[in-house]
Amino acid sequence: MHPATAVVADIVAAITPLDTLEQEHIRQTLSWLAGTDDIFRREPPATPPQHLVSYVVVVDPDAHAVLLGAHRKSGLHLPMGGHVDPGEDPPHAARREAAEELGTEADFTVVGERPLLLTSTRTVGAHPHRDVSLWYVIRGHRNHPVTLDPREFAGGRWWEIDRATIPESDPHIGRFLTKLRTALSA
Repeated sequence: MHPATAVVADIVAAITPLDTLEQEHIRQTLSWLAGTDDIFRREPPATPPQHLVSYVVVVDPDAHAVLLGAHRKSGLHLPMGGHVDPGEDPPHAARREAAEELGTEADFTVVGERPLLLTSTRTVGAHPHRDVSLWYVIRGHRNHPVTLDPREFAGGRWWEIDRATIPESDPHIGRFLTKLRTALSA
């Protein structure tokens, strides 16, 4: 196993699963990582057909709210973030994406520097592929304006953490919110 893949495997293995679905996603991801080093997107949108993503969810723990952007390509309300570059480790990708898409330095003081959730999702559209997403949490403040990258997002909106789900979002957003509520109450 290439050292960059081994780093990702260690990150994935350290995640405590929320439920049986996340447990299965972790198992599948560890099996995938053990079988290939071709884990980074080399060519958009889908080469290789399964690759890593670092989501960056902006959370205001005092306001119990998360910031999601109106993603231009997908038409969904999504966390900021993006594909992990070849050889890059996922936490660095989260920092890079926070700088690029939010114009801010990532502050991991809400739940720590490890990803809170791992998901494996088949994308939709002209070039479907599988995104293995590591959900990182960074601190934000609902009352401080945020400028999202206009090439990626047509604005953003704060959503209450206590919602069961968010319409037109990642299919795992409800599970993320459940795990976030648990982490914030610990």
